[in-house]
Order: sequence, then structure tokens, then C-alpha cells
Amino acid sequence: MDGNKALQRYERQLIIEGVGKEGQAKLRAKRVVIAGAGGLGSVISIYLAVAGVGKIRLIDHDTVELSNLNRQVLYGDGDIGKKKAQVAVRKLQALNPEISVEAVTETITEDNALELLGRFDAIVDAMDNLPTRYILNSVAVNQRVPLFHGAVRGFEGRATTIIPGITPCLKCIYPRAPHPEVTPVIGVAPAVIGSIEATEVIKYIVGIGGLLTNRLLVYDGLNMEFMEIKLERHPDCEVCGHLPGSQK
Repeated sequence: MDGNKALQRYERQLIIEGVGKEGQAKLRAKRVVIAGAGGLGSVISIYLAVAGVGKIRLIDHDTVELSNLNRQVLYGDGDIGKKKAQVAVRKLQALNPEISVEAVTETITEDNALELLGRFDAIVDAMDNLPTRYILNSVAVNQRVPLFHGAVRGFEGRATTIIPGITPCLKCIYPRAPHPEVTPVIGVAPAVIGSIEATEVIKYIVGIGGLLTNRLLVYDGLNMEFMEIKLERHPDCEVCGHLPGSQK
């Protein structure tokens, strides 16, 4: 990367206390995988790309549909019918050609999860269903890498940062998956929650600020309220109960 161009591109974040050139170098050196290129994934990937995260893998098997466009801000009418991850990568690479962005157009399953999600420094949950989120959670726990979780419904959303062995895992927080449904979403909800997830990733990589560990942040957009729910590890959790720190 050209030094002068980097200084100009990241000028406003380099002057943030605790970031500087050292923090920017940390962002440049990290590999982050984002599972999902929909409403949450659009926002998360945009802000991690422009922040300068060096390697981003975006996983999504879906194609762009007209009904996506109220919330999935990486796409427009001209992208309908195209693979989301491939469209997203082209646009993200145009936003920041100094980083590496990779598209994976596969469905995440228990069989391929380690291959798709392994060898990354952080896993970001931008999915829309809990069964796939459980797969992300298992890989994160087994690989001892952080999982950044976010979910939205209507005008509402929630987010937490999971550090295996320190915080509850996703299975502790949501022991059972709800019945599948078509989730109502207004576009501003994933914009808020996706921005929070991206913020958490950046802070974790740089090593500044306080993370959403052991806390579930709940956003109520209709009443414009935020609340926190304290979280605790479940000692008998089938996923993380074996990790050090569990009290049985």
C-alpha cells in the first residue's frame, strides 16, 4: 500500500486516540469473515472495508431479489438475479482497492463450516436464521475466535460480542431455535445493528474501548431506546461448557 495514499485515506481515523498508525496496521493485518451479505452484511462489510481491514471474506449463496432492496444497501435494481457475494465484492473493492475482498457463494453447513470460516481472526454473524448462527458459534468456540452477533426484526435489533471462554456463547443465550418465519425488517434496523457489529470488530482488532462482552444490547427503534441485558455462561452448555472458566 502506498504510504501517502494510506495516510490520506485513513487520515480521520488515524488521529483518533488509541488508533494511529499502529492501530491501522493491526486492521490491515487481520482477516475477517462475514457470514451473510444481506441487510446486516451490507452495512458491516462497507464499514470494515472503508476502515481498512486487510482481508474480508463474504459468504452468501443467495441472489439479489427486488424484495431485498429496502434494506440491503449494497445492491440496486441492476443487480437483481446476480449472486449477492459477487456483486458485493466488486462494490467493496471499488470502495477500497487497498484491501482484499473475497466472495464465497456457498451455503454454510456443518460439513463445510470449518473450511469456510477457519483461519480467520474474527467471525461476524450477519445471518437471518438461528440454525446457521449455531454453526458459526460452534466454529468460533472450537477455534477460540470471537463471534460478533447481531439480529434484527422490524424496528428492533440486538447485538453482543462473544469471546469463547470469557463470555456466554450463542447457545447459552438462545438455547432453542424459534420456528422459521419471514422476518419483517425496516432498512434502518440493520443499519444500526450492522454499524454496532462493525464498531465492535474494529475495537477488538485495534484493542481499544469496551466491548459488548457479557451484555446483550437491545435496540428499540420505534421508541428510540437502548437497553442492556446481562449475560452469563451456562455451565452445562453443550457447545462451550467444556471451556476453562465454566463452573459445573
